[in-house]
Amino acid sequence: MAQQGRVVAVTGASGYIGTKLLQRLEQEPSIRKLVAFDVAPLPLPVHNITVFRKNVSEPIEDELNDQSATTLVHLAFNARRGANRREVAEIHEENLQTLRSVMASCVSSRVTHLIYLSSHLVYGAHIDNPVPIPDDAEMRPSHDFPYAHDKHHCELALEEFARAQNDIKITVLRSCIVLGNGADNLTTQNFFHPWMLGVAPYDPPLQFVYDDDLARVMSIIIQQEIPGTFNVAGDGVVHYREMAKIINSRLISLPPFLAYPLVQVCRGLRLQREASSDTLDQARWPILMSTGKLHKATGYRFLHTGLESLAAFTNSAYLYKDPLPFQ
Repeated sequence: MAQQGRVVAVTGASGYIGTKLLQRLEQEPSIRKLVAFDVAPLPLPVHNITVFRKNVSEPIEDELNDQSATTLVHLAFNARRGANRREVAEIHEENLQTLRSVMASCVSSRVTHLIYLSSHLVYGAHIDNPVPIPDDAEMRPSHDFPYAHDKHHCELALEEFARAQNDIKITVLRSCIVLGNGADNLTTQNFFHPWMLGVAPYDPPLQFVYDDDLARVMSIIIQQEIPGTFNVAGDGVVHYREMAKIINSRLISLPPFLAYPLVQVCRGLRLQREASSDTLDQARWPILMSTGKLHKATGYRFLHTGLESLAAFTNSAYLYKDPLPFQ
């Protein structure tokens, strides 16, 4: 008799979100076994798991077949911006090639469900964004923001993959910023700083999701094999100026005709690398997502609001150790 229960593989398993997901899945009785892929070791012990210290840009179908994996959650992603155009292009190709390799390995194995974690940033910050943005809205990421650009192209590759085969269900989760106790990754490092640059007179609403809420949503989608594209965000919003006060950041608001040239000059002089015109666009126009489709499909109600997620992160973080303005 065949063994019951799903075997779930996770790429990028040692990262912040990957660790949270593994901790959630090990508590689910319907999950028979976990399989982790990452070049780095897991930061915490996890029960009933097989770990492969491997870069998933290389084929992993042998490991997936040996472990009888039925579901794969693809979290492996290089989120670095890149110091110059050459590095940006290399990271872009790395992210696409890694996804293509994972998709090919799924086809050559027993995997029947592929889940990809994308970002709300694929919608882009635009003055004509609908409020809220539905899950089927057009993706319009800024080309000045490599992270969003790469996520967009990965989604396009997944769409092409889905059209080419019918045996694997595809789920794409467009998540807002993920926060919680001890959140520490490139997103939090680049987004939260002791100095924040705002664009007067704008004060857009922002969405956040608690890390455990995201892990619970992913667990439901895994166990119920729910396909589709879904926006993911906690209930409620936090306005830009309110966020600056909560994280104890000094907000400097400038009119657009000063803010945009200032950022470009700072980048040109290599005083900072992360801020861009897209960063300022996000400080003007909201990317406010509708989550009704997700609630209907999963029946899940978030345990933490966006404000509570931000507060949990702020209370657990040591802000700010090395102040660097506008980075």
